Amino acid sequence: MNYAWLASSSVMFFSMLVTISLTLIGCSPETSEYQQPNGIIYCSEGNPASFNPQLDTSGTTVDVSSHQIYDRLLDFDLVTGEIISGLASSWITSVDGLTYTFQLRKDIAFHSTGYFTPTRSFDADDVVFSFNRWRDKNHPYHDVSGGRYPYINSVGLGDLISDIKRINRYRVEITLVRPESSFLANLATDFSIILSAEYAEKLAAAGTPDLIDTHPVGTGPFKFNSFRQDRYVRFDAHPEYWRERSTTQQLIFDITPSSSLRLAKLMTGECDSMAFPTHSQLDIIRKRKELTLDEKPGLNIGFWAFNTTKPPFDKPEVRRALAMAIDKNALMEAIYFGSAIPATSIIPPSSWAFQPDTRSSTFNPLAAAKLLRENGVEEGFSMTIWAMPVERAYNPNAMKMAELMQRYLRNVGIDANIVSYEWSTFRARLNQGLHDSVLIGWSADNGDPDNFFRPLLTCSAIASGTNRARWCSKEYDKLIDQALNYTAQEDRAYFYSKAIELINEQMPLMPIAHAFRYQAYRDNVTGIEINPYGGIQFRNVGKQ
Repeated sequence: MNYAWLASSSVMFFSMLVTISLTLIGCSPETSEYQQPNGIIYCSEGNPASFNPQLDTSGTTVDVSSHQIYDRLLDFDLVTGEIISGLASSWITSVDGLTYTFQLRKDIAFHSTGYFTPTRSFDADDVVFSFNRWRDKNHPYHDVSGGRYPYINSVGLGDLISDIKRINRYRVEITLVRPESSFLANLATDFSIILSAEYAEKLAAAGTPDLIDTHPVGTGPFKFNSFRQDRYVRFDAHPEYWRERSTTQQLIFDITPSSSLRLAKLMTGECDSMAFPTHSQLDIIRKRKELTLDEKPGLNIGFWAFNTTKPPFDKPEVRRALAMAIDKNALMEAIYFGSAIPATSIIPPSSWAFQPDTRSSTFNPLAAAKLLRENGVEEGFSMTIWAMPVERAYNPNAMKMAELMQRYLRNVGIDANIVSYEWSTFRARLNQGLHDSVLIGWSADNGDPDNFFRPLLTCSAIASGTNRARWCSKEYDKLIDQALNYTAQEDRAYFYSKAIELINEQMPLMPIAHAFRYQAYRDNVTGIEINPYGGIQFRNVGKQ
């Protein structure tokens, strides 16, 4: 196939869509209803599943909630990746690495909204409540909104903490079962948010505890105003925010699933910034003088995961054969248009745990067909490829990728059927393990390599829904646990190299690409930074 022609045709077709979209927007008053003189409008790609990122690892939910509504004890410096203070002004670690004492900031105000007025500021009770909710199965709020905390469970954070104590109003002590080098990094992720214990008490007394996740209260730079499914999420600035604030008085997430329509709105000024520009859109954005496109290497991985609990995908030989049937270089040309690099493992090159000598699967359809027949997979065997219905940096067009893979698999006697659903339904059914294989990926929540190894492939991550291969290897888990017993990178790297060798041998998933991250916005917008460790932040964003 001529992939250069395919890429060129995609750009031409997209240009036509933009023209049509611009015409439609000119006739539609939809967005103008929400435009504010000193507000920021962000064209997002979908509806959040919740307003509590602890309950969902979807980037859509994280973007709309984690850094807008909430704060964490610790944060990441977006430039250096260092762990810095957040709601905790300082912390001390015991000599044995088991006890962490956090000094909390004073006079941090929670949001005052139409449904809640706080009577006190943030303190140790809020930290204890927020952590005990997900770590203590007997906590009154543990099972509220389903009782699933996918990221926290996938990294074993609840089992790692043996106790959390309120020392005084502004000091908290956390004791671990064992030392773990990634502990502080996990406290700085998008998911370790701090909720209001006072608000939770009020809701419990009223018999409406579920509202804590649909009508949120935090200490973040924006407070929740309203949400209309498939339309918008509206936030107001938190006037008592403890950090430096921008002049933005309102933040609106304009829910626009179509990438061509998102770009059209950005071009007409109906949106100030947009989520996930597709790779065929990048040159269009670069050529528009009123638009800015920022780019950074991504801490991510796009992959094809096999459901290892289903025959014949429970055989490593079958999984390796399927990987050999796919020409990854062709996928790179047709899907990423030069904005990603081929992946040899789940770890991106920017990570200190990256192994440059790792060899990925080699395209060899003849050997693939032979290996499939030898392992009982006859010609005409039918399987499914589940393709994400949303765009992500690590896979900007899963449906198109699945169609290309479908042709390669046909050449080795496999009939691949493509399956897709609306995003929330897709993820719910994926969690049930109904798929044979799935095109999906992962974006790091911190710079520690454990953030790839543990959520993607450990046994505990199956129940949490982040291990899409549903692969459980005691040998692999032992290697990952051993790596966390050390603080020196060279010591940890040894165990991670062994883990990568095991992944390549067992092939629970086929790594495809590490993509660059892009952020597109209008040139009068200031303060936008690409966050390499998770969701977008609007705290310092304003307009000139």
